[in-house]
Amino acid sequence: MASLIPSVLPRDPHNQIFLAGGTIVLLVGVIFALTLRPSKHDEENPSAFASFLRFFYASFLKPHTGDAGNGQQDALESFYKAQAGVYDVTRKTLLRGREDMLGLVAAQLVNKAAKERTHDTKRIWVDIGGGTGWNIEAMSEFVSVPDFFSSVYLVDFSPSLCEVARKRFTRLGWKNVKVVCQDARTFRLEDHEGDIQGAVGRPRSPTASYFAEQNDTVGGADLITLSYSLSMIPDFYSVIDSLTKLLSPSGTIGVVDFYVQSIVDLSFRNYTGGALNRHVHWFGRLFWRAWFDVDRVGLEAGRRDYLEYRFGTVLSADSRNYLLGSIPYYVWLGCPKKPESAIHTPSHPNEIVERLDAAVTESPYLSPIYHSQSLSRSVERSTFSELRSKAFDAAIINLSANLPLPSFFYQNHHWRIYYDDQLKKHTQFKKEYIYAFTWEDTRVDHRLLKLNSDDVVLAITSAGDNILSYALSSPAKIHAVDLNPNQNHLLELKVAAFTALPYADFWKMFGEGKHPNFRSLLISRLSPHMSSRAYQFWLNHAHVFTSSGGRGLYETGGSRHAIRIIRLLATGLGFRSQIKSLIEAKTLNEQREIWVKKIRPLIMSRLLSYFVVSSEKFLWAALGVPHNQLAMLEADHLASESVSTPASSSPLGHTEKELSSNRGAAVWEYMVQTLDPVIESSLIGEDNPYYLVCLQGCYSQRCHPDYLKPKSHQKLSRAGAFDGLRIHTDEINEVVNRLAPGTLTVAVVMDSMDWFDPGAEEAARQISKLNRALKLGGRVMLRSAALTPWYIATFESLGFQAKRVGARIGGACIDRVNMYASCWVITKIENIVPRTPSRENSVDFEKLEI
Repeated sequence: MASLIPSVLPRDPHNQIFLAGGTIVLLVGVIFALTLRPSKHDEENPSAFASFLRFFYASFLKPHTGDAGNGQQDALESFYKAQAGVYDVTRKTLLRGREDMLGLVAAQLVNKAAKERTHDTKRIWVDIGGGTGWNIEAMSEFVSVPDFFSSVYLVDFSPSLCEVARKRFTRLGWKNVKVVCQDARTFRLEDHEGDIQGAVGRPRSPTASYFAEQNDTVGGADLITLSYSLSMIPDFYSVIDSLTKLLSPSGTIGVVDFYVQSIVDLSFRNYTGGALNRHVHWFGRLFWRAWFDVDRVGLEAGRRDYLEYRFGTVLSADSRNYLLGSIPYYVWLGCPKKPESAIHTPSHPNEIVERLDAAVTESPYLSPIYHSQSLSRSVERSTFSELRSKAFDAAIINLSANLPLPSFFYQNHHWRIYYDDQLKKHTQFKKEYIYAFTWEDTRVDHRLLKLNSDDVVLAITSAGDNILSYALSSPAKIHAVDLNPNQNHLLELKVAAFTALPYADFWKMFGEGKHPNFRSLLISRLSPHMSSRAYQFWLNHAHVFTSSGGRGLYETGGSRHAIRIIRLLATGLGFRSQIKSLIEAKTLNEQREIWVKKIRPLIMSRLLSYFVVSSEKFLWAALGVPHNQLAMLEADHLASESVSTPASSSPLGHTEKELSSNRGAAVWEYMVQTLDPVIESSLIGEDNPYYLVCLQGCYSQRCHPDYLKPKSHQKLSRAGAFDGLRIHTDEINEVVNRLAPGTLTVAVVMDSMDWFDPGAEEAARQISKLNRALKLGGRVMLRSAALTPWYIATFESLGFQAKRVGARIGGACIDRVNMYASCWVITKIENIVPRTPSRENSVDFEKLEI
């Protein structure tokens, strides 16, 4: 038989390939034909195998026809008619992100509905390219479609898909849904809704309407959605233009679709809402464009670019469908390019910029809300030389170029202030925060600062715990400042959780550090209260809370390295049970005994200190200790060890070699002075949440920061609780420089001054800016790794009076953390101004006597 094969089959390899291909096509065709035969089964519910064959045939084998006659409609019908009945089954895996988009737009609408005074509001939803109506039925997972919407319009150009949709809504019995088989470019709400504002007396003819209208038509749709339809519309420019007229001034538009794009295309755009994961490498761009072009699906970047140009971006996120070869897709939420507030206050040409600047400005002369009336007066007396925020500067540039405003302007809250996330000073943190919890004892902060409703506070964000603690005292304003965007993302998440979640969910997230439904809560509850960048960050880090194999929030960030080393030591050296006993100790005596006899000899070993903890890389990555701060504690150690000849306690009095020569001993001694007093004075499991969370990875119901108390949640979840909060992603100098002089009352700079080079002019410059921003009697609170930091003298030379309110001397414990050698409250007693305006960055100042 083998000898007969060459004589039967063609010898030409090309002919063999064609024959094999023809055989496959014939086989698929036969199977497809068999699946179309009538059977006892319901033809609307074919088997999964039959559904796949129909999809495969229509997508890859069936010739596309219908380019003549009705053009795009014939082309769509040619593609969808053979698979309309199996469309939903076959797209479940392919079209990822649809549920996310629906959840996000529903969350926006529900948030707006909660603010409405009446419950009989008319809401209209238009689903463009809605196909079989799957989106509309799926929306019922988030809101009751028959009750929440007064009218729902499914607009699609394919008669076959529309027929499936009609059967769907007949089955569901939803009377408020209307299926419109029409070109999206010609769809007008006034043709269906008689009471649309401005519809009476308007010309119905598209041609007459085009020539009669000088301005955009008055839209009435509260929601417009496009689910994998924009990429199938050849003339997408005109469709997007029509949507700008269809959407109401306060409406929301949601889009989910395929895309490919290079980050180079949008490197200089500040209105995209962030570009996390947006870049697709060159091979992916080439491959997916060619692949989808077979089915006339356009993945060119211009579709999404024009969408972002014509609307304002509220939320944006990019992802991949890894089940099908990592297909790139995006979910995007937008609103009218001109924010709704501009519609209601058109009297001044720059009113919208002034209004939003007042909402997000670093200058505290206007409240972030309820400023409409005072704004008009402010505009009249304002001058161009007034202090302006970076947000204002960006808005002016965008408006002059006819671009949308940065996405921060379209948020529901103005907590987060505009920043350029592409700057190197922000990207250096590589999408990671250092601290998952704050190492500052807020109980001591409250005792020392005694904040009240008149205070304007500036504080470093860190993990945001201290910011929330200050908010419990209801100061007039809080400026949270951090150069690391991810630290501010964490604060945003906590503020959004206070605003949107009940205490039980809040406790799971930040008490236990884990929540199995975090991703669902992020989309359906938290998203309306977050900036686009923060939402993207947590969407990509949802595993922090949901991973069954992970240990939760409090073993993330740079500080996780220190926690993991303690855990590894406990496992390797066999004292895990002793740590548990330490946490469960009921008395200080019991705690001390466990520490001294069973744990301290292992954790406090000099070997560990010399070879692990004293490593400069470990100190920075795990504990956030920079080189200059390390030099300060080394200098203190040299001073304490010197008996015969007193040594300087400042790094300025030593060479780099002298300081580093005793690093191991200095770090070991610092650890001893930190941990031993804590064990002596505070019960870890009962009253020290800072060390409890390190040892067990979560808080307990009896031991946690004050912001996690039920009463705190009750207070901070009230409407308006965070109206005075402004979250700055920048250096302290940059923020303070844009504050109106004499407006701050408190600045909490933690240990940030330790980061300056000893004797650096930058430190003096920051101190002078703090003097300018603080009112007389205003205070700076700081902690330091040194007993007497070198920069205290600089404070005193620039109009401040310094007082050390805590010091680790003789085994004293300055607070429950005890991580720093000293704590200071520094009070402004003089105004310092530059001698000439041209030298405002100089450190040569005049003192103005009080």
